[in-house]
Amino acid sequence: MSFSPYLCFSRKEWCSFRKNTPMTLDKEDIERLQGVNEKISLSEVEEIYLPLSRLLSLYVCASQALHKASSDFLGKPAPKVPYLIGVSGSVAVGKSTSSRLLEALLSRGKDHPKVSLVTTDGFLYSLAELERRNLLEKKGFPESYDIRALIQFLAAIKSGEKHIKAPVYSHHTYDIIANEFIEIKEADIVIIEGLNILQTATTEAQIFVSDFLDFTIFVDADTKSIKQWFIERVIQFKNTYFKDPDSYFNFIAKMSDDEAIKFCKIIWQETNERNLYENILPFKNRAQLILHKGPDHKVQKVYLRKL
Repeated sequence: MSFSPYLCFSRKEWCSFRKNTPMTLDKEDIERLQGVNEKISLSEVEEIYLPLSRLLSLYVCASQALHKASSDFLGKPAPKVPYLIGVSGSVAVGKSTSSRLLEALLSRGKDHPKVSLVTTDGFLYSLAELERRNLLEKKGFPESYDIRALIQFLAAIKSGEKHIKAPVYSHHTYDIIANEFIEIKEADIVIIEGLNILQTATTEAQIFVSDFLDFTIFVDADTKSIKQWFIERVIQFKNTYFKDPDSYFNFIAKMSDDEAIKFCKIIWQETNERNLYENILPFKNRAQLILHKGPDHKVQKVYLRKL
């Protein structure tokens, strides 16, 4: 008899957990929040993300109650500490869309908590530093991030600091934007989105990103589907954003579609797929919740870790 640490729910079963959670997004909101090649329907939000936002709201309330109990026991008020939600998964799997939807739903929920979204892209080394370290072809791998700065950022959040800044990354220039920051001001919830946030290392006496996260979500799909979504996204960018002469990937816009697809397949195999199998998928089962998508981007099953 095999044992699983997860409870598995079909789409229909998961939808029933929405209860009376109100829909606070309209069609225009969803169009603004969805990914470039990922069309999100109202039913996807109603059946998947509203139940998830309800679950997270319950967890946040429970955490706040525990925090108050600890303060009462110690006899002194403790600083306000945001609830940290981590969202992980492969390149092109749709974790950014999931993160944006959760940010919108949670911020419009009961009591309207203040929610901030931060991507770990901002903690990548600059292009110049990646080149200096000979890591440009491994961008997105754990070693391409300034982990020390990311840990310090998360530690500041969990220490109750009121004003914290996170660096900003530009997908247009493929680099960190100098002197530009996301400011976290007295947030109730902070969503951290990134490729490797569930990862642990084999060396001893290290602090990991996951040590700071209160709840973690892994956005999952079959590798074949993710590869296809990656190619579709690049081709769509090729015919739009990459045409800008200032875009780092402007050279792709000058390729034919066939040439661009061939290029995408090489990048996928040499970088994204390798990173997925070496540094992302091995830690999937450390997540509290897994959203498994089908080829049409729709979530087919939800796995919730048993308490």
